[in-house]
Order: sequence, then C-alpha cells, then structure tokens
Amino acid sequence: MHRTLVFLACLAISVPANTVAAIDAGALPANSAWYLHADLGAMKESTAGKALYRWIEKEIFSEVKSEAGIDLAQELASVTAFSVPGDGAVMVIDGRISETTRDKLLAISAAAERFETLKYGDQTYYFVRGDGSHGDTHAEVSGFDGEIYFSFDVSEKLLLAAKKEQMEALLENGGRLETNRQHPGALIVLTAEQSLIQAGMDTEGFDTDGEGFQSNILRNTKQVALMIADAADELSFEALLIATEPDTAQSLGSVIRGLIALVAFDEEMDPGMAEVIRTARVDVDDAALKLSISVSPESFTAAMD
Repeated sequence: MHRTLVFLACLAISVPANTVAAIDAGALPANSAWYLHADLGAMKESTAGKALYRWIEKEIFSEVKSEAGIDLAQELASVTAFSVPGDGAVMVIDGRISETTRDKLLAISAAAERFETLKYGDQTYYFVRGDGSHGDTHAEVSGFDGEIYFSFDVSEKLLLAAKKEQMEALLENGGRLETNRQHPGALIVLTAEQSLIQAGMDTEGFDTDGEGFQSNILRNTKQVALMIADAADELSFEALLIATEPDTAQSLGSVIRGLIALVAFDEEMDPGMAEVIRTARVDVDDAALKLSISVSPESFTAAMD
C-alpha cells in the first residue's frame, strides 16, 4: 500500500467521533460485512473515556503527527466505516479538516503511482492508487485493495470509498448512503447511553481454516458485535456473539467461563487486572452469548501500559 493509503487508513483506524454521537443498524447498508464507529468527543468529555482517548492519542495520533505533520487530535470529530461485499469499504470522517491538512494529503497523494482529480457535478474528488511500497508500515483496511477515492467537498467531512459509484453516492447525499433496516442478515449494533466505540462483523467471510481457540470461535459463529461505553465512570466492554446453534453458544460460554477462571487466578497477573477479570459476566440466551466487563480508568491505563 502506498504511503497515501497508509495515512488515509490511519484516519479510520484512529477511532473518533463527535458530530455523529452513535449509530444503529439503520445507519448501515443492510449487507455490511463489518462496521466501526467511534466517538472521540465523548471520550474527551467523559471521566472513563479520557483514559481511552489518551491511549489513542499516544499510540496513533502522535505517530501520524510525527510522520505526516497532521494533528488528528485537533481535527477529527468522528469516524464511521463499513464494508459491503463486492463494493468495498466506505469511511465518513467528520471534523474540521484544515486547509493545511488537505494540502498535505494531496501532496502525499500526488506522489502515488496514480493520482487523478475528478468531478461529480460541481464537486471534486480524487483517486489514488498505491505502488505497493509502504516500508515497515502495516496499516491495512479490509475493503480497500490498494486504491481509494476521497473528497473534502461535503462540509466538515472527509469521504473515502473503494469504488467510484460509492463516492458519487456519498457526494450526492451529503456523506450518507441509503440503507435498509429490513434486511434479514443486517449486522447487530450494540448501543448505550454513552457509547464510545461500536464495531461488528459477519464472520462468514473470515478465514477459519486455522487451528486453535480463535478459529473455533469464528467457525461456530455468525456475527460478533462489540461496544465500549462509559457506564458510571467506568469503561464498560460488551461483546455479543451469535452462534450457529444454541448448543454451540452454551459450549462457548462454558469455555469462556473456564478461561476467565484460569486467567483470573494466575498468580503472576497484576492484582487489579485479576479483579477486573473476576467480575466478567457471561450470559447465554438461545444462540446469543454476551460477555460484559467493567474496567476502571486506572486499570485500563495500567493494562495498556
């Protein structure tokens, strides 16, 4: 992937939002394979969310700023990303993207293997194809195969799409795509009063040929939904897994409870983290398995460090 795509990918991987407070299933194309939405504004404002924000700032924002001179923390407001099989990925990044940042992104893009300036009516968008060289950077986003269409021409948004048709639809509709709430295979979206990060995926398209615990979980599930929220000044982590059969969900629940018990009483584990894991709750209802953990900001910071 060319440097351009790496930096644009970092914008999405950086996890942010503010203008868009949360999403629900109706905000996504019904046949989405995966989605990510995050609220950087809420992270900054909430007691628990500040710890998550500081980690993102330290691990991602600082690196992008040192390499590209782009201050994501100052300019980003939100990211909503999803991918549709056959069409590829779409990202809508809300924020006041400065003229300086636009110029830097365009300068990086102009050095790509292929760079084009295109028009849709009176709106401008760009096409970039990478040359496959990205040094030791391994930023990859499923749904972008070495090329991206992007535009700044919707107010306070940076739009990115894998296909020309997607980009023109985004420009036509102010940064949105038409969705269908009634699709039977629509992904589950977990919500909360103060959700910070929402994500989910359809596991059907994932490689499950490998061996081990992770592969067995994917092989026996249909969907996974994740959420991090601020709940009573703690970070609440919630995962919902839809198994192929109710018996599978019960078995996976037993396995996860056993792993939690083994890890929680590991004498070498930090006492604070052990206490967090011991409070984990696993609930099974038919084919749905729900895992919930609450973590104090201090415990989260210690774990990330």
